[in-house]
Amino acid sequence: MTDTTTHEGEPHSGALGSRLNWLRAAVLGANDGIVSTAGIVVGVAGATGSRTTLLTAGLAGLLAGSMSMAAGEYVSVSTQRDSEKAALDLERRELREQPQAELDELTGMLADRGLSEDVAREAAEQLTRRDALRAHARVELGIDPDALTNPWHAAGASFLAFTAGALLPLLAMVLPPASLRLTVTVVSVLAALALTGWGSARLGATALRPALLRNTGGGALAMGVTYAAGTLLGAAGV
Repeated sequence: MTDTTTHEGEPHSGALGSRLNWLRAAVLGANDGIVSTAGIVVGVAGATGSRTTLLTAGLAGLLAGSMSMAAGEYVSVSTQRDSEKAALDLERRELREQPQAELDELTGMLADRGLSEDVAREAAEQLTRRDALRAHARVELGIDPDALTNPWHAAGASFLAFTAGALLPLLAMVLPPASLRLTVTVVSVLAALALTGWGSARLGATALRPALLRNTGGGALAMGVTYAAGTLLGAAGV
């Protein structure tokens, strides 16, 4: 007897696309929050040791970055959703005006996937009788009509993720004594970036090493550049 059970850990449903969309928004938001805020506070720390100045700069970066991330994600996902809805409206009209041509088209697409002509025709007829729009949306367009991307969800995820990520370097810079600020911030940021890299690799089922290197390497470079710039500007009295 053929085993039809789903293999553990192997994606078989349309929920994968939704999960990856959330993962993309959350990881991107958290990484941006960590790296951009760390760059700001480390750069300012290179120029001044004032806790008030560091806190002001960090909070300004946090608020500006979180709003920018949310707005950008909302616009991006709204555009994607509008495109999906337009494609579905066009498909709905074609099914109403040219049902036979659409049935032939669905048959051809199923045959292109390896089914024989007879089996493809039978499958297309059954799918069309059950729900023609859903069949064409999934096979032809790669869209699940019941799971269109939600711009508000993506924007909210980006805002919260950026804020959570940005709080770490901000607190790491302003809470410790002046002599430990830079060390605590750098260590905390690299550890956080390693964690988000591990999380993205684990949830996305991708290789761990490249994700860790990308995250920690990019964060270290950003902090190094901004600290050097802040030190130079501070030494010049700018």
